[in-house]
Amino acid sequence: MAFVKDMLRMWAHSWKRFISIAMITLLGVAVLTGIYAGCRDAFRSTDRFFDAQGLHDVQVLSTAGLSNGDIAALRKVNGVAKVQAERSQEVTFDLDGRKSATMQEIGTNGIDQPYLQEGRMPKKAGEIAVTRKFIRDSGKRIGSRLTVTPESASSDTSDTNDTNGADGTNETNGTDEAPSFPTKLTIVGVVLDPQNLSNPDGYSAMTSFRSTATTDYTFFAPSDGVTGTLYTSATLLVKGGAAESTFDESYENTVKQVTDRIDGTVKTDRQKARRQELLDAGNKKIVDARAEADKKFADAQSQIDANRQQFNQQVDQIVSMQAGAAAAGAAANGANAGAAAAAGATTPQLDETTRETMRETIIAASPELTQAKQQLDQAQSQLNEQKASTEQTLKTKENELKTSIPQVRWYVQDRQSLGGFSALKSDLDSIQSLGNAFPIVFLLVAVMMSLTAMARMVEEDRSLIGTYVGLGYGRLAVASRYLLFALLACLIGGGLGLIAGFLGIPAFLLVVLQGMYVMPGLRLEYDWLYGSLGIALFVVGVLAATIYACVQEMRQTPAALMRPKAPRAGSRILLERIRPVWNRIGFLGKVTARNIFRFKSRLIMTVGGVAGCTALIVCGLAINDTVADLGIKQYRDIYQYDLMVVSDDSDASAMRTKVASDGRVTSSLDARIESGDLAISGGGDGDSGKAGSSGSESIQLVAVPEKHLSDLGEMVTLQPVSSGMLGTSGVGKTGSLKLDDDGVIVAQSAASALGVKAGSKVRLTNGDGVRATAKVSAVNRNLIGSDVYVSETYYAKLFDSKDAKNTKNSKSSEDSEALTWNAMLAKLSGSDTSQTDYAESLEEDSSVMKAVSCAHMADSFKFDLMGAVVALIVALAGGLALVVLFTLANTNVSERVREMATLKVLGFFDREVHHYVNREMMILTVMGVILGLPLGRLVGGMLTMALNMPSLYFEVEVKPLSYVIAAVATMAFALLVQLFVNPVLDRIDPISSLKSVE
Repeated sequence: MAFVKDMLRMWAHSWKRFISIAMITLLGVAVLTGIYAGCRDAFRSTDRFFDAQGLHDVQVLSTAGLSNGDIAALRKVNGVAKVQAERSQEVTFDLDGRKSATMQEIGTNGIDQPYLQEGRMPKKAGEIAVTRKFIRDSGKRIGSRLTVTPESASSDTSDTNDTNGADGTNETNGTDEAPSFPTKLTIVGVVLDPQNLSNPDGYSAMTSFRSTATTDYTFFAPSDGVTGTLYTSATLLVKGGAAESTFDESYENTVKQVTDRIDGTVKTDRQKARRQELLDAGNKKIVDARAEADKKFADAQSQIDANRQQFNQQVDQIVSMQAGAAAAGAAANGANAGAAAAAGATTPQLDETTRETMRETIIAASPELTQAKQQLDQAQSQLNEQKASTEQTLKTKENELKTSIPQVRWYVQDRQSLGGFSALKSDLDSIQSLGNAFPIVFLLVAVMMSLTAMARMVEEDRSLIGTYVGLGYGRLAVASRYLLFALLACLIGGGLGLIAGFLGIPAFLLVVLQGMYVMPGLRLEYDWLYGSLGIALFVVGVLAATIYACVQEMRQTPAALMRPKAPRAGSRILLERIRPVWNRIGFLGKVTARNIFRFKSRLIMTVGGVAGCTALIVCGLAINDTVADLGIKQYRDIYQYDLMVVSDDSDASAMRTKVASDGRVTSSLDARIESGDLAISGGGDGDSGKAGSSGSESIQLVAVPEKHLSDLGEMVTLQPVSSGMLGTSGVGKTGSLKLDDDGVIVAQSAASALGVKAGSKVRLTNGDGVRATAKVSAVNRNLIGSDVYVSETYYAKLFDSKDAKNTKNSKSSEDSEALTWNAMLAKLSGSDTSQTDYAESLEEDSSVMKAVSCAHMADSFKFDLMGAVVALIVALAGGLALVVLFTLANTNVSERVREMATLKVLGFFDREVHHYVNREMMILTVMGVILGLPLGRLVGGMLTMALNMPSLYFEVEVKPLSYVIAAVATMAFALLVQLFVNPVLDRIDPISSLKSVE
């Protein structure tokens, strides 16, 4: 019992050490669990929401639309739980300019169901549900009416609709019809699209640089009133997919098994079948057209024949009359009247030659008959020409049919292809990667500080330990006094850390996340396993340090332990050997120098602890500086142009005319810009039809006219880069990189994410979904977005053939057409504000699809989530620095109580004692800061390398001010600790402190 009371008394006496260990554990556990818990809560709530709304696991798209036969084939794939055929249509409407929207049919099979936020779901034709973004932008509300205009189908769609055959289940029903929706609409509800969780009322505008939306808004309509037998897409749910977390690798593997089956069995067969349906439908139209033409020509020929017969009858009647009259005259001049009567009573018989001669004479003598004959001959000639022309046209159509109908391509996509899903996942993954790295530093510092504190605690009790061991107490029992002390401190600190880690930090992160994304049903959850392991990790580390300290002392005999520890033997330090410097240092300065360098363990612990904390602060500020400068570097340094304007192919000429007529452009470069995909080449042409898979990046493919390749360097800063270590990269000289016909130039952001470098082979997908293997000629410095630059010639070499394996000369008539330059990069005159206003005014023009001002992008680019996490990390690092300095300062004072008492006996005033002790701590702190500043830059580089986010490359940047802030903050913490230490120095009693322990 006395042993226990003495142990408790010892614990109470060491309350400062207890608080230090508990605080370090609290901070470490909070960092270890907090960021993880916040991301996990967001992952789980989003996964539950996706399951509740039936977000598709797989989506199948086709360049020729999907038929009932395609849907039936998908249902037969092993592993598919549900298939939903979907119809959609792009429409436009007037909302402060021309805006576009996608009319989306609400599926009836429970897949991709919009989440109702306000009002009710549409049920009747003409009713729609809209997103909150539309309500905010338009100012409309539930009950408002809207009229939309269907967009004219593209050439591909028109061809498809004109030549569509019936699906495999109903081949006699004629052609499939494209989806059509009502145009007079009434808003009855506000919904959340499960495919896009961006918060329009928050600060989600920062994600606009990676937006993949092709239209401005999405309207949801019921099946009532929707016509058309051709489906835009098919969405699938996979068996077992809902049981897995959508963000886990196990889910990806489950979905991949199904997509592989679709690629391997259904896709090829249905692509061929669908194209054959289109060919059959085209041939049927040609046959029907020939039959209809033949019928019209036959009717026309019959009419001409009837008219000619009537004409011939009229002429023959005149011939007969003239022949009869001639015969009667001849009889009157004859021998007798009987013969004349006989001749007049009968029609004379004329041979064919005579009759034809008389016909020609009669027709020639009569203008009316001549004109009638000419009209008949002309009509016959025209009819013959029309028949020949029609037959030639139909034969041409027959010959062109196979080349005019392109190969049908299927694209099998998973959730990764959804812009909203991939953006949320990449944001959370990047934050989670930070949460996995920082606790390591906290753990190392906790072990170092625990070793320092517990070693001093055990050393202070040397005589007591020797007494207990001498009295027969086991070494384990004696050591348990300190092990239980450290264990209790870890458990209390860890428990408080769990509260902060599973409640405080996640609540903070989720507030920031909800400003970016809408996540219904979000709630905080506790993970018993992860929380217990988090505490256990720090318990093991601290107990290991405590055991080491106990073993170091207790391996001596009880007699040696009960005697005071011999003072450390005097020794010279390096500075003493530099006589010119040493001789000029005062007495107290020499004492300070000896104290700092003679006690190596204290030097290492203090400098290491301070350096670690300073490094954490610098690392956090480095990430903040890196993110803050992304927009400025990209849109003011890398992009030299001020404006990018993109239009539809059909409006390209009108767009360029509009921009040129405004007189704002000082120089420009025409280009073709398409949304595509870049993936690591696996050999072959890569025509797998699967987008958004692992190892791929969404890109902006920029084709440059052959005659203006040299002008690209005037619009974009071309600098070759090579990957470096620890977040660094080698950047070549500006202007040393040129675009040529030997390969593509890939943006650094995409190359870093995929591990691509100059000379690599990549699979490139253009805007039409055509894929080919391309060579990377260089990697260009690029931070935001993933641009891939390609020359006109190399673009044609890659994509001019329908089959990637075709020879270079095997081009179709469609493929051999010249590129349409649908975009313009331009430099503008005027201020940044006027340039931004001009870009906004261009977007209101009907010929402009998108206008982007670099000045606006540079000013508006933000990354609030990363900034919030960095602020949290810097705050926790500052708290750790304060605890570390407090622990080290108290340990330093406890080790030197007799020294301080001696100084007081010698006549040192309290302020002089303060200065004597604090100067050493300040010098050690300065040394730790000096070491921690470059260490923080190093750690920051390693962390930013781990932040591989879509369309972003973190070029590590640490501003001088950040170094100053980190140094000043650490020094300020050191000064703050002095305020706590000075009263302890004042309370030292020289008499009691100098008493002999013997």
